[in-house]
Amino acid sequence: MTKLLLLLGALILSSVGYVRSDASDHRYKEGDIVPLYANKVGPFHNPSETYRYFDLPFCVPEGVKEKKEALGEVLNGDRLVSAPYKLNFREEKDSEVYCKKKLSKEEVRKFRQAVEKDYYFQMYYDDLPIWGFIGKVDKEIKSDPSEYKYFLYKHIEFEILYNNDRVIEISARMDPHSLVDLTEDKEVDAEFMYTVKWKETETPFEKRMDKYSMSSSLPHHLEIHWFSIINSCVTVLLLTGFLATILMRVLKNDFTKYAQDEEAADDLEETGWKYIHGDVFRFPTRNSLFAASLGSGTQLFTLTIFIFMLALVGVFYPYNRGALFTALVVIYALTSGIAGYTSASFYCQLEGKSWVRNLLLTGCLFCGPLLLTFCFLNTVAITYTATAALPFGTIVVIVLIWTLVTSPLLVLGGIAGKNSKAEFQAPCRTTKYPREIPPLPWYRSAVPQMAMAGFLPFSAIYIELYYIFASVWGHRIYTIYSILFIVFIILIIVTAFITVALTYFQLAAEDHQWWWRSFLCGGSTGLFIYAYCLYYYYARSDMSGFMQTSFFFGYMACICYGFFLMLGTVGFRAALFFVRHIYRSIKCE
Repeated sequence: MTKLLLLLGALILSSVGYVRSDASDHRYKEGDIVPLYANKVGPFHNPSETYRYFDLPFCVPEGVKEKKEALGEVLNGDRLVSAPYKLNFREEKDSEVYCKKKLSKEEVRKFRQAVEKDYYFQMYYDDLPIWGFIGKVDKEIKSDPSEYKYFLYKHIEFEILYNNDRVIEISARMDPHSLVDLTEDKEVDAEFMYTVKWKETETPFEKRMDKYSMSSSLPHHLEIHWFSIINSCVTVLLLTGFLATILMRVLKNDFTKYAQDEEAADDLEETGWKYIHGDVFRFPTRNSLFAASLGSGTQLFTLTIFIFMLALVGVFYPYNRGALFTALVVIYALTSGIAGYTSASFYCQLEGKSWVRNLLLTGCLFCGPLLLTFCFLNTVAITYTATAALPFGTIVVIVLIWTLVTSPLLVLGGIAGKNSKAEFQAPCRTTKYPREIPPLPWYRSAVPQMAMAGFLPFSAIYIELYYIFASVWGHRIYTIYSILFIVFIILIIVTAFITVALTYFQLAAEDHQWWWRSFLCGGSTGLFIYAYCLYYYYARSDMSGFMQTSFFFGYMACICYGFFLMLGTVGFRAALFFVRHIYRSIKCE
């Protein structure tokens, strides 16, 4: 078993690119060619809307070569090609012309539209990222957009730091005085140049990525993160205090009351949660869907734990291109057996007979909506000719992973779950006919209860959510995974506690249909996160356009749905543990 786990860990680490290229690959002699790749261009405020670098009418050098990319890089929208600049090791250049070009009216119009939308470019030099804007808009305090002037930068200045035979850092600055006027639709002569300057530094090669990691660890950022944690901890303490003082006192009184009732007389009418002991373990309706939801939620919880483990050991260092996407695909495929086992075993405990149909439902419950969303968004990306559109070969690879890894493991897990022969452990016997649920006030119905259940967990994480959104849907770097993991643990605890509290109040009101309610209440935080998406999009970001809007709300819907399944599973498991405990503590006829 230990060897199997080690093999699984090695497979995951190698698949996400944790084994970095050997240091000797980054050693150069003076005059050696250092790889420089142009990646993509796109509107700065629309991170999903990116295009190939040479989709803009830049000078295309002879013999452009495309870099072979890993699965995660393709999923990330990276399309690296050899750049037109030659930045040989320790060779300085001053205003060297690499291209003279006469821009046609159509090319001028294309560049002007790009400048108007704040297009930026991204390159990689020896695996170090470079950014820059392709032009600027001169507004000169003019209110009428028709009077704005548009300029294209034609001179880029590279400054490269090195330590002995290693490249340590690179920055690019656009010369603000070397411009091409794009304001009018007319042919323009452009002379593109670049300057290269080399400087020695004492920074060791092993620490060259630290400047990117430390950007999210600045003191004022850390203060906000710690404030978020303190806020969350206060929420947890208040909630646990509430449960300890109120709920436990009420339970103690209940236990005392029921014990006295049993000793006093047998003909006293039972009230409260003991009154429904014959119905509380009655299996839920749509048991196949319920078991499939638990299976999918358990798999997503396991996936999240694995991702945090990889993040905490340093796999997702900044600009390890596509590592997160590769990890998500690989780990999701390898953990599908957990979904199959959990779903099938619980479905059989609920006395279900069609375990094959249950297994198919488990496999499609999360992947189905994700597939439909992907098909729509990939069609949008193809229409826009954006790099987010996956090539046919990549789609084939994903289909093969799902067919050859995910599905077989799901089936094997399902067979193991079916053959586990586990029986549902119910402390009380279930009566033949269900009791009628008494009329309840409106605030005890499902929707108000879900609103109450989702608010507290969401309030514990909403501060950290902004930084995650700014990283995923922006250009901010997020590397404080330890703090994020603490917030995740707090989220799990608060979700479990609030679900237990609401389940008790539901049972005390003699409402025995708690199975689905506990799942819905636990997962309701996912709905709050999606509501936060609306706020973030319209109030905190400058995203615009149909493609960016559809990508943001489409993929966030899938992520929030995943959170719904995962936290719903956490809520139900906590509620089930609590209900078993309290009914085991009393004598049930």
